[in-house]
Amino acid sequence: MNENNLHIYQSFAVDHVLQHDHSALLLGLGLGKTVVTLTAVNRLLYEDFEVKKVLIIAPKRVAEHTWTTEAAKWEHLKHLQISKVIGSETERKKALKAKADIFVINRENVAWLVSHLAGAWPFDMVVIDELSSFKSAKSIRFKALRQVRPRMNRVVGLTGTPVPNGLLDLWPQMYLLDQGERLGKTLTGYRDKYFKPGRRNGYVVYDYERNKGDDLLGEDIFEKEIYDKISDICISMKAEDWLQLPKRIDHTAEIILPAEILNQYHEFEKRMVLELANEREITALNAAGLTNKLLQFANGAVYNEDGGYYEIHNEKIEALAERIEAANGHPVLCFYQFKSDVERIKKYLKAFKPYQLQSSGDIDAWNKKRIPFLLAHAASAGHGLNMQQGGNLMEWFGAPWSLELYEQAVARLDRQGQMEAVVNNRLAVKGTMDYDVLAALSGKARGQDALMNAVRAIVSKYRN
Repeated sequence: MNENNLHIYQSFAVDHVLQHDHSALLLGLGLGKTVVTLTAVNRLLYEDFEVKKVLIIAPKRVAEHTWTTEAAKWEHLKHLQISKVIGSETERKKALKAKADIFVINRENVAWLVSHLAGAWPFDMVVIDELSSFKSAKSIRFKALRQVRPRMNRVVGLTGTPVPNGLLDLWPQMYLLDQGERLGKTLTGYRDKYFKPGRRNGYVVYDYERNKGDDLLGEDIFEKEIYDKISDICISMKAEDWLQLPKRIDHTAEIILPAEILNQYHEFEKRMVLELANEREITALNAAGLTNKLLQFANGAVYNEDGGYYEIHNEKIEALAERIEAANGHPVLCFYQFKSDVERIKKYLKAFKPYQLQSSGDIDAWNKKRIPFLLAHAASAGHGLNMQQGGNLMEWFGAPWSLELYEQAVARLDRQGQMEAVVNNRLAVKGTMDYDVLAALSGKARGQDALMNAVRAIVSKYRN
């Protein structure tokens, strides 16, 4: 694919970036904000010669994988040299010295980067992927980036929803774009103009409420004023307005295990196969035992003979956390496969207020949008439940072999009455049994046949 394959709306977004020194692309999932941004960056680097060194700040998984993968897909972007400033401090320092056009760093290391460069900021263009993760003016990452903002000639912010918790979140994000030109130089000034104290105890204010005032047409004049002020640098697009696709958007978020953990997976796989070799024949029962163990490993925790489990990694949990954060407050329905999954998700993702589906009352609460993050087992939520009123975002922490069970679970949201495009995302660890399951769900093989074929392939690999 080359630049001529861009959709009209993508070309429009590219032009928007090129025409503004600071801009925001508020693009829904599936609209291609990565290729749009890379195309604009490429033009600025090699056609207009306006920038020399570009920094992209992104969620950890996106920094590790998405930007390099997307560049490799497009003919007009393959020449871009991308250095990933991730890993240990030694690895990050080495990556910064690489000869590259673009440097990608995860947002957790922004403060480190600013401190490490100690005033010698070399990036004349910065792209903030998931701008909404800089919505807190008190965060270390915001303060660090604010410090070096005057040294950037161009800034682009990318996100789906910049105000998940209300318009108060907007000021820090816009400040990083225009340094206070539109919404004021300080959060206090912005807050005093458009908000009033809510719950308080004496001089301590716990939260703020937005000032509201309707004009003759019934529009909120304060909200309209805020949006009008930023409208020249922000463009907003929703997937359902532009994509000529079926209502449901199926997506796989690939997770790359660290090399040492992936090696552990293969050693574990080999040991399990050797144990299976002692059996008289490969049956559905012992094949299921093998695949379950490998899927548990991919998820991050494996059960032992005593009924307990030991944890190996949190890579998939971290990926899920980033997906939920990127949802920007929109409700998320997450399907899990093993009891250990739901226990670990509840343990590590407390901040997202996970709630486990257990009764019909939970379904009512979900449909009334009172549950922001709902955990459900596909078998318990696979039939007869109408959940389309509660949201349109679905995550699979672990998918089943059964295509019927999978499709029934997806149909809890993707059904008549759903008003938005359903986003159906599968978290999958590269190089593991996860992808055998996805192959089964794609229709290449079905249910028990798919499971048995996967096991035979593994056994063959180690016997040879």
